[in-house]
Amino acid sequence: MNYKLKRVFAVLIILLIAFGWYVTLFGLGSVMEPTKDKIKLGLDIKGGVYVVMQANTDATGEELTELMNQTQAVIEKRVNEMGLAEPTVTVEGTNRIRVELPGAEDAEEAIDQIGKTAQLQFALADGTIVLDGSNVKNATTGMAEDGGYAVNLEFNSEGASKFAEATQKAYSGTVTSKIENVANNAIMILLDNQIISAPGVKEPISGGKCEITGNFSQDEAKNLAALIRGGSLPVELEEVNSSVQTAKIGFNALEQSIIAGFIGLALIFLIMIVGYRLMGLTADLALLLYVVIILNVMALMGSVLTLPGIAGIILSIGMAVDANVVIFSRIREEIISGKSVRVAVQTGFKRAMSTVVDSQVTTFIAAIILYQVGTSSVKGFAWTLMIGILASLFTAVVVTQLYLGILSESKKFTKKSFYGIKKDNTAAFQIKRELHFVKHRKIFYIATVVIMLIGLAFGLIRGLNYGIDFTGGTMIQIDMGKQVPAAEVEKSIKEYKLDPEVIYSGEGNEEIVIRTMEALDSDQRAKVIGTLQKDFGFEDQDIIAQELFGPSVGKELRNNAIKAILISALCMLIYIRIRFSEWKFGGAALLGVLNDVLLVIAFYAIFHVQVNNPFIAGILTVVGYSINDTIVVFDRIRENLKYSRRGGTEELIDKSISQTLGRSLMTSFTTLIVMVPLFIMTGPAIREFTLPLMIGVLAGACSSITICSPLYYEFAQRARGSKYLKDSKKKKEKAKKDK
Repeated sequence: MNYKLKRVFAVLIILLIAFGWYVTLFGLGSVMEPTKDKIKLGLDIKGGVYVVMQANTDATGEELTELMNQTQAVIEKRVNEMGLAEPTVTVEGTNRIRVELPGAEDAEEAIDQIGKTAQLQFALADGTIVLDGSNVKNATTGMAEDGGYAVNLEFNSEGASKFAEATQKAYSGTVTSKIENVANNAIMILLDNQIISAPGVKEPISGGKCEITGNFSQDEAKNLAALIRGGSLPVELEEVNSSVQTAKIGFNALEQSIIAGFIGLALIFLIMIVGYRLMGLTADLALLLYVVIILNVMALMGSVLTLPGIAGIILSIGMAVDANVVIFSRIREEIISGKSVRVAVQTGFKRAMSTVVDSQVTTFIAAIILYQVGTSSVKGFAWTLMIGILASLFTAVVVTQLYLGILSESKKFTKKSFYGIKKDNTAAFQIKRELHFVKHRKIFYIATVVIMLIGLAFGLIRGLNYGIDFTGGTMIQIDMGKQVPAAEVEKSIKEYKLDPEVIYSGEGNEEIVIRTMEALDSDQRAKVIGTLQKDFGFEDQDIIAQELFGPSVGKELRNNAIKAILISALCMLIYIRIRFSEWKFGGAALLGVLNDVLLVIAFYAIFHVQVNNPFIAGILTVVGYSINDTIVVFDRIRENLKYSRRGGTEELIDKSISQTLGRSLMTSFTTLIVMVPLFIMTGPAIREFTLPLMIGVLAGACSSITICSPLYYEFAQRARGSKYLKDSKKKKEKAKKDK
């Protein structure tokens, strides 16, 4: 591409960035609404209800799949009848249904309506079942002859025939009632084996229509009609996991997260310009386009933005910076080596691309596994992280390269100072000394093992602080309007024998969070809340959140976490083996990952931080980030071993670490700097995601230098020793034969 065409594209990209931001924030009047308003908000932001129900069935294989698909279809019809905006019903795993109802106001009623088995049946007075809810074509409300409300039923052709036959039999007087207070000529209408109406048949009914009466109120008639229209569930469902959120916390957290995100982004812009001068400016342009791409892709794909998803976006910004930093570091090295700016830019990009791709792909692998095994909130985090990684690759490879190419070909910008090179021909923020990490590897090993042993001791003596999503249990959060002593709360609900943990939250500690290991369903939670309302006088709208995690959910969560880590590790090992052509690199990298995971767990054990669902996302992201950092160092080791003729393995590894140390520190710093405002300014929901990430970034940055690289040295020395022994043996055997 010639210089003039590059300049045209550069101007077009700037206009595209400006246009993209304008449309994202303000839209185009009546033609297009702002992109930010098109993005669907998750329940943790918008408020609403989700419930996960498990099918009580012995069915397996294709039979179970068909059963769950039928159940999903029935529930979809049912929630659509409830009139809520954008409900989602999905099959989760093999035998669970997940229902999300954004904006649901009456949480208890919503969960109750969703979970009803609604086994609608019609029976004769002797208990003989004559037809069921699947034979009902439609159900509407209307006025009964006595002035009350009624439900009008319309049967399908099969149901009409069965109903006519049943009413004929009831009318004939040949049926003897076996149920007290039910007449011989009655047709009983049962919902979940409970008689809701038992009208007597005055004459056979044909034509496929009838009316249910039973002193219904208008709401009762509407609810019953909605359940009947939804149809009968083909299997009984049990509530195993649910959450009720008000929009109050979510919108506050969203506003705080956006502000924190902009602060973090502004800090990154400043750091990149200070550290890399003109190159940093091009990176900032790429980041502006990057954010626009993420938001618009999410809007176009109908993705749901959750609070963990925001954390994923913020983290992926750090990953986008990493791609640019790797490229800039190589360009500066080429300039320092004596190449012209134009040649340095071309060579630097060429040499950096394999490192950028390898580091981003390994993190992408972790995000894919995370998405496959994670629950809804973790999936939101993984999805935005995946979109972010792809967007960062595009902006770093296309946008940054375009602008740097233009700058390098311009006579006005050929000075080294424009690229962060000082007068003494050294780079800004460059580590000038060559440090000896391999020599002191035993000290690093001992320090790491000591931290792990301390964590193990705390874990064995005190145990890890598992949240209810791991152990199973219930959480209720209420705004009491005043500070209430925890002892009074415990006394109020003492009759339920919950052994609760009462925690203060919110401004002025006016909110209480009640946690218990008991798994309370919606009805049981309603009783507990009713008792608290009676004693403390708060309103329904003051109930901020409720969560239920059944014991089976917690066990599955732990198993999935272990499975995800193992699968991620295996996939990364295979990828590294293919890319680096040596198992030594892959083995050292995976041991480094294990080191980081154990260090994060030790941190949680020592400081008794709660281990919950976001912890899994944090651990898996640590796995990806740790590998990312390690690959950058290993890529340089591989290059130096291949092309450098000076020094032994130890010297070349130390040299490689020193050459990439500035990049490692810069990337870790920028990734942390964007998370710090998020951690300080937001609430618990975001902090739970950012804390393990912050600890993991620090552990990953250290391990790639102090653990992985020395381990590669150990493996290389053993391999060389083994090869030496083999060669010596062959020489001795050959010498014997020659004699």
